[in-house]
Amino acid sequence: MNRINQKLQEDKKLLSIYFSAGYPNLNDTVQIIQDLEKSGVDMIEIGLPFSDPLADGPTIQESSTIALQNGMTTKLLFEQLSNIRESVKIPLIIMGYFNPMLQYGVEEFCKKCQEIGIDGLIIPDLPVDIYAENYKEIFYNYGLINILLITPQTSESRIRYIDSVSNGFIYMVSSASVTGGSSTEFGDAQQNYFKRIADMKLQNPQIVGFGINNKSTFDQATKYAKGAIIGSSFIKFLSKNNQIYHFVEEFTK
Repeated sequence: MNRINQKLQEDKKLLSIYFSAGYPNLNDTVQIIQDLEKSGVDMIEIGLPFSDPLADGPTIQESSTIALQNGMTTKLLFEQLSNIRESVKIPLIIMGYFNPMLQYGVEEFCKKCQEIGIDGLIIPDLPVDIYAENYKEIFYNYGLINILLITPQTSESRIRYIDSVSNGFIYMVSSASVTGGSSTEFGDAQQNYFKRIADMKLQNPQIVGFGINNKSTFDQATKYAKGAIIGSSFIKFLSKNNQIYHFVEEFTK
């Protein structure tokens, strides 16, 4: 069974952390992953830097730009992660845009992910219809879960279609904006959205992302959902604590 599916069966709310590979320094990727696992994180999303990250707010955009300037590439990320499964057991997900995967070769990219021990992919700009028609079989053949996104504007019929072609969890975008919201709590509209999706009784559990930045927003996001994803807040934390990774445990607590 895929590690993501195993983790989803655990009787707890899940915390997933996102960071940009190659940030703050080019060779920090493996150390950050190892420290996050030691600190009790349930899943890790490794951001594959891209020059035009449409869904990302300024914090993640800046970290992605710095990572690219540091020299991060798809090939180098795979090299850095080549032995990651010798030390890390929790699910690892690569989050990135489709263009670098196309350039690498979609099947070759998936094959490399399987060799390394990557469990899933999040590709915000790969439409579900194109995925289902052209790539679902490739992902399946290499044991990869493709995590699809929904937003407050996604229609019920579209959500149910996404649910039908999913086999892990659904990434539930908390609001119609980019990553990195600074609000210390979610408003009524977002909480009503969380409940509305829960009431749909989808086959796949939901994990909420965008705007999770403290315990209050984590608790609100996971009232109905299985877990939540923190990205921008962790990247801001890394930028302030460059090279001091024992503070990772302090952040996750």
